[in-house]
Amino acid sequence: MSTGWLNYHHLLYFWTVAREGGLTPAAAKLRLAHPTISAQIHTLEDTLGEKLFRKEGRRLVLTEMGRIVYRYADEIFALGGELMEVVQGRPTGRPLRLTVGIADVVPKLIASRLLLPAQHLPDPVRIVCREDTHDQLLADLALHSLDVVISDAPVGNGTSVKAFNHLLGECTVTFYATPDLARRYRSGFPKSLHGAPLLLPLESTALRGAIDQFFASVDVQPEVVAEFEDSALLMAFGQDGMGIFPGSTVISKQIEHQYSVVPIGSAAAVKERFYAITVERRIRHPAVAAISQAARTDLFG
Repeated sequence: MSTGWLNYHHLLYFWTVAREGGLTPAAAKLRLAHPTISAQIHTLEDTLGEKLFRKEGRRLVLTEMGRIVYRYADEIFALGGELMEVVQGRPTGRPLRLTVGIADVVPKLIASRLLLPAQHLPDPVRIVCREDTHDQLLADLALHSLDVVISDAPVGNGTSVKAFNHLLGECTVTFYATPDLARRYRSGFPKSLHGAPLLLPLESTALRGAIDQFFASVDVQPEVVAEFEDSALLMAFGQDGMGIFPGSTVISKQIEHQYSVVPIGSAAAVKERFYAITVERRIRHPAVAAISQAARTDLFG
């Protein structure tokens, strides 16, 4: 990587292309020709010694380094906007920033409940949420592009990332279905789920391992009709009646209301655990501290 000064015009062109989704909308936004923008981005790549985009068909997609540079550019141009406001005499009232990585297997209803206390601090907080796989979020945490990762799994001993697990709480799991499916499979739970259509998270997730162990312990073999990486997509398919699905008991009422489903039965032996993962042994960010405290005393208390 070059040690020369970064040209912020080049960074602006890159940031605009990434933000607008391609050269054509960026060219319209900047009122410049395609070749001009493309040449400036290539110059930026040469300066950094890294490719920032790759082609997928006709689309430009950010590389892993491109994603990192984009996040820094986002911060830089946000600060530049605030600088102009200050110079022009307008107070910014800049809120405290909290950048959260949420593992895609964490239920969205749980994530929103966990983050809510950050909005009730004396000083305003601006929350930036990013969703990805557990491993990718840990990599981003190591690069200090995230303040905290919310996940259903702790950092393992074999992980190269130096991070610390803060248990937020745990809850049991309930199985839900549309009213028609529930009438067929509720009686005799959990034995009634033998051969029943099930929607489950991927085998690599902590919840899936606990569910598989539970069914093995009660000698039940459901028919797994679909597996999902994203919890919201899993529940959306459950809402459409494709199968029975697991969900956190602690948000049972919200799941029933949002997805128009009813509970079939709870599996007390299946526990979901949620963690706040940080690079600090002791939580220092006030918003993360508020999230942790409220989770332990209210949501999972």
